[in-house]
Amino acid sequence: MKKITPILLFLMLLTFSSVEAQHQIIPAPRSYEVSDGELMISQGLELQQLSESEELKKQLDLFSAEFKKMGIDLDMTSIDSSGVKTLKIGLNEIAEDTLGVEGYNLVIEPNGILLMANSTAGTFNGLQTLKQLFPAKREVSAEGEILPVKIPSCIIQDAPRFGWRGLMLDVSRHFFTVDEVKAYLDQMAEFKFNVFHWHLTDDQGWRIEIKTFPKLTEVGAWRVERHGKFGSERAAPKKSEKATYGGFYTQEQIKDVVAYAAERNITIVPEIDVPGHSMALLAAYPQYSVNKEFKQVNPGAKFVDWYGNGKFKMNIENTLNPADPAVYAFLDMLFGEIADLFPGEYIHMGGDESYHGYWEEDAKVQDFMAKNGIEDGKGLQSYFVKRVEKIISSKGKKMIGWDEILEGGLADGAAVMSWRGMKGGIEAVGLGHKVVMTPNEFVYLDFTQGDYSVENKIYADLSLKKAYSFEPIPDFVLDPELILGGQGNLWTEEIPSISFAFYMTYPRAMAISESLWSPKKNKNFEDFLQRTDAHFTRFDQKGINVAKTIYEPEVRVYNEGRKLMCELKNPFSDIEMHYTIDNTYPVTFGKKYEGPFELPAGNYSLRVQSFRNGKAIERLLQIPRKDLESRVK
Repeated sequence: MKKITPILLFLMLLTFSSVEAQHQIIPAPRSYEVSDGELMISQGLELQQLSESEELKKQLDLFSAEFKKMGIDLDMTSIDSSGVKTLKIGLNEIAEDTLGVEGYNLVIEPNGILLMANSTAGTFNGLQTLKQLFPAKREVSAEGEILPVKIPSCIIQDAPRFGWRGLMLDVSRHFFTVDEVKAYLDQMAEFKFNVFHWHLTDDQGWRIEIKTFPKLTEVGAWRVERHGKFGSERAAPKKSEKATYGGFYTQEQIKDVVAYAAERNITIVPEIDVPGHSMALLAAYPQYSVNKEFKQVNPGAKFVDWYGNGKFKMNIENTLNPADPAVYAFLDMLFGEIADLFPGEYIHMGGDESYHGYWEEDAKVQDFMAKNGIEDGKGLQSYFVKRVEKIISSKGKKMIGWDEILEGGLADGAAVMSWRGMKGGIEAVGLGHKVVMTPNEFVYLDFTQGDYSVENKIYADLSLKKAYSFEPIPDFVLDPELILGGQGNLWTEEIPSISFAFYMTYPRAMAISESLWSPKKNKNFEDFLQRTDAHFTRFDQKGINVAKTIYEPEVRVYNEGRKLMCELKNPFSDIEMHYTIDNTYPVTFGKKYEGPFELPAGNYSLRVQSFRNGKAIERLLQIPRKDLESRVK
């Protein structure tokens, strides 16, 4: 059997843009070797479960249903059928150290497929890889005949680089139904994410039923309806207005989603955001704040002034009172119910962007601080975090929080989620704490991803290329073993629907997945682009809305002497770009881009669009001349 050597494989990847992809697997496997021959499947495969496991049986039932949609039948049998092409799957009797818990070995030969792993987590990941090797849809000949599926013979040995490969979905700013959350989980599983960080509470809504405190959902889950961008464009609620927008998950629904995720090798980490970001909680139970004033769930109206460098002032109190013993009794009962609902190891307590002003202005709080030797707001927050950590650990769970929980001193046993860059994560590792890297500049999926002429502009950008450059282990970290992994975060202030949530998540989440799964040495952005291009067909087949901004022309404007010049770029050699600068349309009949051109003075817009095989492949960009001038670098 002739195999491609690692050197030859590397050279082939370097020239990937001009040759056919060896595979379309995302995230890229640790090792992929092709060999002579191919597996050809006309109708189906005989499915043979080699190990007794009810969990594996459930995986295969799920997998069989998905394959049936692609026109492939998998018939279960426990008897070897001579001459029939088979898919054999089982668990290793003696664990292979190199595979760990989630790794797998996959062999494809002309007579069938063999998938082996140490655990059902590994078989699940192997099945996701196998699914990506099959076409999204069966091809049909010109005569209408369904053509056989052909897969090159290959050997794949694979295991993840990190154990924590997460995505966070914020359901407070906008509520997503159980079915929508499940759809999000389905897509996560396909790219081997294994942690779903569920941001369940914030100023704009409380989304989980707590039976001890029913007002959390009776009041906190609902707000007055507003439209438009969050901030000053949205009016504050009036006392007379009815709160009609929102929703929450019952405890039975939570259990259902937890089980659904577990079947897809995903652990759910729930977040209850305290002491800040608690306006929805305080709308239900104002007695747990300092001022105990009436307030309403915020509908996205402005209630904070930002001064830069992370400094801000809250104009409405949204923070729990850390000097009140009743707050800790409340949290003890609340986290007790949370712990019973989520079997995972961690509970996220938030801890970010907690405003200390109301604490520092209150005489009772100041007296409490003096009696306990607490010097300032950071020290008081540290006191609160340590109390919460003890509560969560008393429920048999570990606590994780945003990197602000480091301020004033970190609670023993707490893990840190580093979002303000990697500085907090490096500090936490230095203190001997476990860390999940989630630096906003690389993994915040609500950031703008395309040209401002067609995308919602927010305060920062995140291109696919930058997301792909995410490296969870900084150069100077003391103990890299303490870095559990990383995750992408989707905050939903500007994301009102699951369709748009998918658009903002993919393909950037695929880039993050590859950074968390694949060996660092195997990463290659040009190769990843080609595989992403192929996956768009899969998304189209499933009717999932994703961003295809990688096809859009990248518009660069610069000065050349007294001339204003424009350069267009696109990473795909088979894409043409057509443009006009004379206010004519459609741009199909404009000029084909051949190189940089001058932008003359005048009242016009640059219109430019990408085409593949003569058909428009992405949106038309239309940029006024004055906006082009503002892009000069």
